[in-house]
Amino acid sequence: MRGFRVILDYPSGTAGAIVVVVFSLLAVFGPAIAPHGPFEVVYNTDHSVLRLSPPVANALFGTTNQGMDVFSQLLWGTRSALLVGLLSAVGSVVLGTAVGLASGYFGGWTDEVLMRLTDVAFGIPFLPFAMVVISLSKPSLGLVILLVVVFLWRIPARVIRAQVLSLRSRPFIWAARAAGASHARILARHIAPNVLPLSFLYAAIGVQTGVMLEAALSFLGFGDPNAMSWGAMLNAAFQAGAMRSAWWWVLPPGVALSLFVTAIFMITRAYEELLNPRLRAI
Repeated sequence: MRGFRVILDYPSGTAGAIVVVVFSLLAVFGPAIAPHGPFEVVYNTDHSVLRLSPPVANALFGTTNQGMDVFSQLLWGTRSALLVGLLSAVGSVVLGTAVGLASGYFGGWTDEVLMRLTDVAFGIPFLPFAMVVISLSKPSLGLVILLVVVFLWRIPARVIRAQVLSLRSRPFIWAARAAGASHARILARHIAPNVLPLSFLYAAIGVQTGVMLEAALSFLGFGDPNAMSWGAMLNAAFQAGAMRSAWWWVLPPGVALSLFVTAIFMITRAYEELLNPRLRAI
């Protein structure tokens, strides 16, 4: 709870939190309030397809070249974006924290093996690797989430390992060992609580990065073809040659992506005060 209070003490952190809450509500309730399905065609009163129409009464954000409602696609895409961002962030932080704890605390061959695996992970470029994997399998949101987790866990693992290396030599850890505490108890009761703020920080960064990576893959045409996302909307506009002519098609997903990424950055910037006591007001 203290982390939330620190964030809300900053106007920028509060603004970022509000934006994230709004997007979260849209992700949960957006499909229910969307006037059309993500791939549903909008028709005129004369039953002709409403193609490439600027914003009108029955299409608030206009339509695509195939007559699909941009506003509805934006709402459906919000759910896909936040689903990928949240699940990939949780998965990468859980994996990275576990690797960092084990590597930093036990040392020896455990540290050597886990850090060499981390080095290998750092050597894999995300987009080429993801494109090859998706090309050889069936594209899906689950696969995108898995790929983002495989890409993101390496960073928190390194940082948390360094923090654990510092913590394990502290006097309170020696006292716990002298008192007969097991390795599991020391990790759970004495070390893990001291690295959780870092885990929460990287979870927030992971949400931002996951959303961006999913949008990048979808824009390149490697997203789930059965799920609407902001990147897929931009890809469709690009494929139709409407990036400049149909502003109402391009602007909503671009603004939504920029707003969400900026909001997460504002939250993580405010969260730095919790991690650095010298930044706190006296």
